[in-house]
Amino acid sequence: MRSDLASSAAPLRGLGGPLRSSEPVSTAPAPSAAALLLEEAADLLVVHRDFRAALRTCERAWQGLAQEPAGASLEVKCSLCVVGVQALAEMDRWREVLSWVLQYYQVPEKLPPKVLELCVLLYSKMQEPGALLDAVRAWLRNPHNQGLPEYGALVELHLQRVLLPLGCVSEAEELVAGFTAFSEEQRLNALQAISTMRQQQKHGHSGSEETPKLNLEGSSCHKFLPLLTLLRQLWNSAVSHLFSPPFRRGLLAALVLCLLVVRLDPAAPPSLTFVNQLAQLFRRIREAMSPLCRLPIHD
Repeated sequence: MRSDLASSAAPLRGLGGPLRSSEPVSTAPAPSAAALLLEEAADLLVVHRDFRAALRTCERAWQGLAQEPAGASLEVKCSLCVVGVQALAEMDRWREVLSWVLQYYQVPEKLPPKVLELCVLLYSKMQEPGALLDAVRAWLRNPHNQGLPEYGALVELHLQRVLLPLGCVSEAEELVAGFTAFSEEQRLNALQAISTMRQQQKHGHSGSEETPKLNLEGSSCHKFLPLLTLLRQLWNSAVSHLFSPPFRRGLLAALVLCLLVVRLDPAAPPSLTFVNQLAQLFRRIREAMSPLCRLPIHD
């Protein structure tokens, strides 16, 4: 208890003795109602994880700020937007972020740099940077914003997170060429990223031209395969019929008859030629069938 009293009295020791009733007391300005609501909204967002209540608290604070002068509590307004954007993102309502912010700032040119940066990072992470393209363009072209210290960082963020993912290579080159505040390292990195994106676009275009050819060849092969399968089935049917037991018995009888004729008249050249031709014919049929029988059939 003694230490607490000593610590609480410490700030009064530098005032030159005890205060008299006639001396004014210097006190810190009381926080506004919007600032108190901002603290409540931040507590709901971070500690209690009640995102819906945090968003409602931000909107209540904004209603109170509407009655104050336009230049008052700029930092409180920006912080309220940051808390509201995070609450919407946590509730998976990130598509409403830009419209929710613009209902308080009316036009994109008036958005605070911190709020615009948060929106760009959010939409880029959700792979929909195109929703912010016009808003960031308008903000960067505003002469008042070009004098802000955060302008260079937003130019680089717009280049890396919006223009290049959308394939706006020409606009990215114009942005780098027109912005003189880039350091030499930043300019080289930006130009290298633009060159890489341009090469990817060229490869993608050539690949899209080759795709129809591959599809055409694939469709031709797809049409030709059933024909091959049908021919193979016909060949197998013919071979199975050719080597059926009745046909083989008849063929064997013909061979025996031919051999008897040759045996009875071995000097007859026509008979010998016929037998040789028949033997060669069977040998060719057997050689032609042996590799085909090993092929798999895919219906």
